[in-house]
Amino acid sequence: MFAQWLVNTTLRGLTDVICRVDDAQLERVPQHGPLIVVANHINFLDAPVLFSRVHPRRVTGFVKSETWQNPTLGLLFDVWKTIPLERGAADVGAFREGLAALEEGAILAVAPEGTRSGHGRLQPGRPGVVLLALHSGAPILPLVYYGAERFHDNVRRLRRTDFRIVVGQPFYLDARGVKVTRDVRQTMVDEMMYQIAALLPPDYRGVYADLASATEHYLHFPDGSASNLPRQRIITD
Repeated sequence: MFAQWLVNTTLRGLTDVICRVDDAQLERVPQHGPLIVVANHINFLDAPVLFSRVHPRRVTGFVKSETWQNPTLGLLFDVWKTIPLERGAADVGAFREGLAALEEGAILAVAPEGTRSGHGRLQPGRPGVVLLALHSGAPILPLVYYGAERFHDNVRRLRRTDFRIVVGQPFYLDARGVKVTRDVRQTMVDEMMYQIAALLPPDYRGVYADLASATEHYLHFPDGSASNLPRQRIITD
């Protein structure tokens, strides 16, 4: 689609002017098939950097519905075909749109924290992504950004911002036959968040700083891939 190409090309150029983007690891993102990318969320730079650099793969994600009150941002997210999300309630329509995008082979980018941190340190994960992963059966790819938290200070000093992207090993979510209660969903998303935390430098791990507490009971890694956690710290039960 020409509009997406134009927007992504422009944004890639702009973000290269204001940032030094280390995006080499995006080569690890699969080129085909449905994929749920779970990532941390620092600030407004996350989406344009990711979306413009994974193109021509279709990427979509959930965006708070209030965003469309800003006509410019609304137009941008319409071009990207992102999914409006009503926060604070179970948005069944958004859930179905997310599943449909995965069924069409798109990348669905999800920030389990649910909101920007601003400071770059991980906040508690919210379990909404769990049902998407279980219902779709799509692989999950952890991905992190860091450095963007310094953007506003750097702009004031007319400096470019170092923006680093790290891509981890994919995995699947497996309920192992148990009833997926609220507590189980929270455990599942915490296991995802520890996979994200392991890709970050220690100062950015926030509430998931203690990797020794991480479990992988509900995670399944495909043959040939390994956990993102340090081997000696993995707890499977």
